[in-house]
Amino acid sequence: MKGTAKRTGKVWRLEEAKSRLGEVVDEAKKHGPQVIRRRGVEAAVVLSFDDYVKLVKPKGSLVEFLAGSPLAGSELEVERSKDPGRPVDL
Repeated sequence: MKGTAKRTGKVWRLEEAKSRLGEVVDEAKKHGPQVIRRRGVEAAVVLSFDDYVKLVKPKGSLVEFLAGSPLAGSELEVERSKDPGRPVDL
């Protein structure tokens, strides 16, 4: 997924982010995630705590997910096989 995220914040060089960490955090709070590059490669992201909570917050239970499915309420009839199966050695 490298390089596929929509950028809303600034991209920082690691050295710059280290020396201006407070500013990086402030920018994350005001303008969204801040990307940090190490040796020209995107290595980390600083985001506000609110954005973090939204990211990790469960989106609902499995029951809620299934209830919201377009197939919820549809009838599915599965006929059970009459095959006795295979013998099992115990």
